Amino acid sequence: MKKETILIAVVALVVGLLGGYLVFSIGSAGKVQQGSPAIPAGAGSPTDYSRRIAEAEKIVAADPKNLNAWISLGNDYFDTEQAQKAINAYGKALEIQPNNPNVLTDQGVMFRKVGWYDKALANFEKAQKIEPNHLQSLYNMGVVYASDLKQPDKAIQTWNRYLKIDSNSATAVQIKSMIAQLGSGGAAPGKQ
Repeated sequence: MKKETILIAVVALVVGLLGGYLVFSIGSAGKVQQGSPAIPAGAGSPTDYSRRIAEAEKIVAADPKNLNAWISLGNDYFDTEQAQKAINAYGKALEIQPNNPNVLTDQGVMFRKVGWYDKALANFEKAQKIEPNHLQSLYNMGVVYASDLKQPDKAIQTWNRYLKIDSNSATAVQIKSMIAQLGSGGAAPGKQ
């Protein structure tokens, strides 16, 4: 298989996994705190995001302790590539619920996006301490080690922890491919 084909497959899987993860996070956010106003989910068009962001901003202005609104706001900023705003919204959510591994991981992904790899790793590690089988934080920790810090041994070690928990999913297959690529001296995942 060509490197370009593998790269396209990896990118497609990551985008799909993040999208599914975010949909799951948004869907389960309403179960955490009953009775708080829900942010209606849209199809993801720019108009939907703008509307939901505006609604969530109004809610948190009126109720700064509304966990669901902060998480929804962070997720919409995440999806619209507004990394710093996502980091801030997730930070407010973590002030309310500091041990939420999903929010820690999402904020960690945004830390990575702005180049704060040490903060990203700290979030992923905290998520792991809270929930040792939290797969998304393990996956992302491996990505930071492989792609950003150029530490393939740590990436492989982290992803092997992932594979002990999940060895058969599409993500596990992707991880096995990335481990093989790193083990053969190939470029880090996401790099050519």
